[in-house]
Amino acid sequence: MNKIEVLKAKKDGLDIKESIARYAELGWESITEEDVQRLKWYGVFLRNPTPGFFMVRVRIPGGRTTTAQVRTLAGLAKTYGNGLLDLTTRQQFQLRQLKIEHVPEVFHQMEKAGLTSLQTGMDNVRNIMTCPVAGLTAQEQLDATDLVKRLTQEFTGNKAYSNLPRKFNIAITGCTENCLHLETQDLALVPATKDSQGGSIIGFNILVGGKLGSGGYRIATSLDVFVVPMEVVAVAGAILRVFRDHGCRKSRTTARLAFLLDEWGEERFRLEVQREVGWELARAGSETRKMSVNEHMGIYRQKEGGLNYIGLKIPVGRIGSDDLQGMAVLAETYGTGEIRLTPNQAMIIPNVKDGLLGDLNEESLLERFLYNPAPVQKGLVSCVGSDYCNLAVIETKSRAVETAKHVEALIGTEMKPITMHWSGCPAACGNHLVADVGLLGKKIKIKGLVVDAVDVFVGGRSGPNPKLAIKLLEDVPCEILPDVLSGILPYHSRQKMHRTKAKNIQKKSSPRNKVESEAIHTNFVPESVAFMMA
Repeated sequence: MNKIEVLKAKKDGLDIKESIARYAELGWESITEEDVQRLKWYGVFLRNPTPGFFMVRVRIPGGRTTTAQVRTLAGLAKTYGNGLLDLTTRQQFQLRQLKIEHVPEVFHQMEKAGLTSLQTGMDNVRNIMTCPVAGLTAQEQLDATDLVKRLTQEFTGNKAYSNLPRKFNIAITGCTENCLHLETQDLALVPATKDSQGGSIIGFNILVGGKLGSGGYRIATSLDVFVVPMEVVAVAGAILRVFRDHGCRKSRTTARLAFLLDEWGEERFRLEVQREVGWELARAGSETRKMSVNEHMGIYRQKEGGLNYIGLKIPVGRIGSDDLQGMAVLAETYGTGEIRLTPNQAMIIPNVKDGLLGDLNEESLLERFLYNPAPVQKGLVSCVGSDYCNLAVIETKSRAVETAKHVEALIGTEMKPITMHWSGCPAACGNHLVADVGLLGKKIKIKGLVVDAVDVFVGGRSGPNPKLAIKLLEDVPCEILPDVLSGILPYHSRQKMHRTKAKNIQKKSSPRNKVESEAIHTNFVPESVAFMMA
């Protein structure tokens, strides 16, 4: 077994809770190497770039939170952290630079606010995602909020599911507007209908085995199963138990559910799940998702008359504690004290009355957190980067913002919306492989000096017609990246990015972007941008 399996065999990750108070008294250097890993079962992460300081990842099921909870987190970040919080691509918050001696008090205040960091790391069911405007939008088949709560209650704090072979991502949605990256999930429940003698039944089709890290994007495949809402928790539990009992535990890099499916095939896995759940599973129905994507950013009518929700972009997901307090004020003044988090690093204020929209638009906070950002910035997403993550190779967040602004200055803002996602390492926390333009950080040498660079991917997507991203360019120094992207984006077309006849072109970089380094390579160049590599 690998070393993580060894430490789990000695002591369940959930049992670390009894040691947290002791470590708080003794200090961070007293924490054993094994317990550094076990602390992740409680969402507490010691990061190499910030020795002595911890990140706490807070579970926000479905991205739904209240202003009271938001105020608590903002206060904790300011009092015990460095005043910064990050929104993740799983609809969660991360608190930065906490000391272990403060963790018990942080947990105490979070618990009073109805918050937890339980099992937001390591080999657990991570934060369960759903449509961020569930219950608000008319473009949904059903509201999955209650199912998110029931799944969360079933799988967190339950030792039957605290020792999986690897992490397990779940998303469930009744929204038809394709607002989640469902094909990247280990388990995705997709809105569907099925005909029966009594008429059409509303429920979910099941997709399994999606992933972005551990070797790249595997598009989740159909399990050929249809479930109604009352069956969701039982079937999801059966899937988890089959994975728990049969998933690979030798190598961490081949332990995700995707690898078990590749070994067994979907039909054998389906039969094992059916045996585990104890009844005959219905075959898949007709999926009801649309091809178009709506990330719910902007001002939209709710299905209840006279009310609106406002989706505000939080640039690359980073927000200061004072600004987060300001968001709480806006949600209380103009809404009903609720805030929702989206996978594309935005916040939604729901239940804003028609008559208050004008006043809300005049608030100074909306000058920085926009509901109508420029196309590149609207679709901008970034992982944490090397500032706080020991896995990341380059700093991503400030680099992403600077690059987006530079690109828009070069080509203007009159273009179609585009998603541009940054990941600082192959773990792909920035979801770069499902973006129109995905950027993967790396280091290269130029004149003997090590510099930040990226590989450029194009055309990745999830949804009813998912596509694997294509690596368009390699080893692009970040210093010249805005110039390179400004030559690509005006000609960007999803159709062009997926031509069937790929061109295997390997050329030196453009004369205007000469660098004395490893060549910028391309395995596929659309005709519209091939001139750049000539």
